[in-house]
Amino acid sequence: MKTVETKKINKGFLRNFLEITKFRLSISVVFSSVAGYLLGVNEAISFNITVFLLLCFGGYCMVGASNIFNQIIEKDLDALMDRTKNRPLPAGAISNNLALFYGIILTSLGLISLYIINPQTAMFGAISIILYVAAYTPLKTKTPLSVFVGAFPGAIPFMLGWVAATNDFGIEPGTLFMIQFFWQFPHFWAIGWFLFEDYKKGGFFMLPNGKKNKGTAIQAVLYSVWTVLASLIPAFGFTGALYLSPVAAILIGGLGIWFITFAVKLYKNQTDKAAKQLMLVSVSYITLLQIIYVLDKFIR
Repeated sequence: MKTVETKKINKGFLRNFLEITKFRLSISVVFSSVAGYLLGVNEAISFNITVFLLLCFGGYCMVGASNIFNQIIEKDLDALMDRTKNRPLPAGAISNNLALFYGIILTSLGLISLYIINPQTAMFGAISIILYVAAYTPLKTKTPLSVFVGAFPGAIPFMLGWVAATNDFGIEPGTLFMIQFFWQFPHFWAIGWFLFEDYKKGGFFMLPNGKKNKGTAIQAVLYSVWTVLASLIPAFGFTGALYLSPVAAILIGGLGIWFITFAVKLYKNQTDKAAKQLMLVSVSYITLLQIIYVLDKFIR
């Protein structure tokens, strides 16, 4: 009997922990950091398994902690929205004090892990969690500019991997930052579009002009174009050690046309279905871009 009860408790703990740290989102962020790390290693900086594992562990801890603090702050608002009302905190599966404990422990472990890699990596990790929790989260109910503010911590993981590998911030990680920075606008505006009514229940302002109209859609198109242009800059030799071969540039260009096409589709149709499609395509775009960047480096 005790064994059965213990298994139930363990399963409940693991499920709640994964939910409150937003496991899938956190893994996708770690994936970006891993891609940046692989892009940063070279003949002079060989792959280091210890650094790699510390980056994965520390990155997950920092993103998980950010998500926990975000949910503590938004607990009452999450209870109002259909997509979030069953999260561990509003559902009462985890107490605020326990969630705060998790957040503090994960933040500490994350910063220590990233600092062991190098101080710059820890600094950017700290900047990310501070901006996300202290700026982006409270601004979500105040102004659509919250998406702009949130794009800064959201763009750090891709460049963080490069900094972890090289202990240096220059044009290369700056370019990786710029790509993911621009990408977040059409991605989050698409989410804000098809979840507009649910976000409204919680009082969140996610769309640039607060409405599902052509004004919002045209901005999604523009930022999609800027994302693709930023993604192609390394093909022209302006970004130091970060370089794309002509073949990779063609592949990225093809992905970019696909991405922009769905942004234009949102502009033309202005439907929730088009917004959801743009969101899914945006996720595919950034994931495939990072894979192509890494493969191009090691294959050419």
